[in-house]
Amino acid sequence: MKRLALSLLLVCFFIAGSQVFYSCKSSGKKADTMAVVDPYNSLTAQEQAEGWILMFDGKTTNGWRGYDTTTFPDSGWVVEDGTLRCIGSGMGEAGGKGGDIIYDRKFKDFDLKLEWKIDTGGNSGIFYLGQEIPGEPVWKSAPEMQVLDNERHPDARLGKDGNRMAGSLYDLIPAVPQNTKPAGEWNQIEILVYQGTVVHFQNGEKVLEYHIGTSDWDKMIKTSKFSEFPEFGKYLPGYIALQDHGNNVWYRGIKIKNM
Repeated sequence: MKRLALSLLLVCFFIAGSQVFYSCKSSGKKADTMAVVDPYNSLTAQEQAEGWILMFDGKTTNGWRGYDTTTFPDSGWVVEDGTLRCIGSGMGEAGGKGGDIIYDRKFKDFDLKLEWKIDTGGNSGIFYLGQEIPGEPVWKSAPEMQVLDNERHPDARLGKDGNRMAGSLYDLIPAVPQNTKPAGEWNQIEILVYQGTVVHFQNGEKVLEYHIGTSDWDKMIKTSKFSEFPEFGKYLPGYIALQDHGNNVWYRGIKIKNM
């Protein structure tokens, strides 16, 4: 009787162990086949409900094209490891092989968020409210949030009061505080435009604010190089653009919400 009971007990242990093994093996298969979500180039359920638009999926250039052209550049830009990378030429602005790129949809009141990383000594920029003027570069119409290696690129020491440093409204208003991370590290930015008011945020801090169309704005533009360009900085629906300044720069997490 004791032998029979012991045999039954061993059988029960064997069956139970087999079920545990099968369960673990099955779980492993499920884990292996689960889709991996890109934490940077995707929207959460809450963001989707709030109306955010994913502008870069981390895999393709869908939605983007070259400025003043209908297609995406054949060279100069590439999708790399979940980033949209501008390939440096070592020749600065004159060596840009792809040219500036734009998202093929206009925005007027919006909240734009993204992350950027710049190479040593690099320079680039994020344009907004840009107009596509045949034969003219986007910077002649679009305000620019500067992207820069502040430690090495000469622009950081030019301009006035640091208004060419990263996060600044290029050549017009400096970013204060100047909280940019060093070359090779990711920076988080946000540009908010609403009824002519524009705010730049960098790495979680508000760094500047201005108001298009006010007397202060008009006065500032009148005494700047942008006074020569009548289309510059108008409160009109415009394009978001990323600059090819001939330097290595990487972008990711690009998303926007209409306000």
